[in-house]
Amino acid sequence: MTSTAGGAGRLLAISDLHIAYEENRALVEELRPGTDDDWLLVAGDVAESVSSIEWALKTLAGRFRKVVWVPGNHELWTHPSDPVTLRGVARYEHLVEMCRRLDVLTPEDPYPVWEGPGGPVAIAPLFLLYDYSFLPEGCATKEEGLAYAHGTGIVCTDEYLLHPDPYPTREDWCRARVAETEARLAALPEDLPTVLVNHWPLDRHPTEVLWYPEFAMWCGTRLTADWHRRFRVEAMVYGHLHIPRTTVHEGVRFEEVSVGYPREWRKRPHPPGRPRRVLPREA
Repeated sequence: MTSTAGGAGRLLAISDLHIAYEENRALVEELRPGTDDDWLLVAGDVAESVSSIEWALKTLAGRFRKVVWVPGNHELWTHPSDPVTLRGVARYEHLVEMCRRLDVLTPEDPYPVWEGPGGPVAIAPLFLLYDYSFLPEGCATKEEGLAYAHGTGIVCTDEYLLHPDPYPTREDWCRARVAETEARLAALPEDLPTVLVNHWPLDRHPTEVLWYPEFAMWCGTRLTADWHRRFRVEAMVYGHLHIPRTTVHEGVRFEEVSVGYPREWRKRPHPPGRPRRVLPREA
């Protein structure tokens, strides 16, 4: 854990930039901090290709005091259009090394401490994946859930492009990440609040508004359902759902900060591409 002063800045968050879309790439080109001390949390799904991910994070790291990134499922895809053909853990580690060259913090680095307004809080970037435990109603196993999803036609592209190598399955990779991360969070000082940043929500409740409830299977794990209570969480920042909003669950703020696809954000009343302020807390 490292301590880094936040000055008079703001702790901001955004996710699901999806810059393969030209309109979204333009949003990143226009994105600027409000003060010289602003930090930016990037909660995954920047892009599918390593070169595009690097461009976006390099651009943002050159503007914000500190950028913190966690992977989403799209970064972990081994997409046929990407010259980088690494799979699974090797792909993730490649992205981590890229971030270190850019001075962007990742889940593999010591947790920084935000000491600006609303601090001090430990900023914990997480990479946890999912384990198919958010099952559709009436399904008791992963196999039943997947069969139901295939029957409705709502199947996440992860099933074809997100490889868990060298783990046998994505849920095995998830459980290993959860165990490792839980130990790190438990080692934090007991009087230090946290902001947890993960691409997928740490509790199932945000998925209750999905148009297609079966998609929840690719949205997290029940293993983290009590983390917002256990680890003194000031805010849980996530994306993935493309439903930007603030909810309060058991007294804890859950901030969904995604931009989403142009066809989605064009329908919203507010301009797209604006990061959410996490700290100091909005009135």
